[in-house]
Amino acid sequence: MNNQKSLQEIENEIVDEFSMFDDWLDKYEYLIELGKALKDYPEEKKTDDRLVKGCQSRVWIDFQMKDGRIFFNADSDAIITKGIISLLIKIYSGRTPEEILSSDFSVVERIGLKENLSPTRANGLVSMIAMIREIAAENR
Repeated sequence: MNNQKSLQEIENEIVDEFSMFDDWLDKYEYLIELGKALKDYPEEKKTDDRLVKGCQSRVWIDFQMKDGRIFFNADSDAIITKGIISLLIKIYSGRTPEEILSSDFSVVERIGLKENLSPTRANGLVSMIAMIREIAAENR
């Protein structure tokens, strides 16, 4: 698990990974690959209370608290969106609520994600971040 690395180190690694790709088609491919790497999400957890509001595609986020850390799992019915939530999980899963709440989530700007998404996907990204922050706030 990535708990040995600071949040900043993980974000910097992701920025480095994205900078290896010259064009956004390659970056989308990378996002799709990240989405495919998500662990299986149980059908019975695809419930309304786990559904991210404000996403055009459907995204479910579930979590578990363990030793004061939040471990996220998620799924989406859209491949790019699944990649986006997978990226967020890669960064924020296994963190304490305080670490998540102190993050400015600027990594999405640093990799150019937000401005290279359609407006509806960008809104979905904002909604996913809001739900992760909300879970952290409720569990600190």
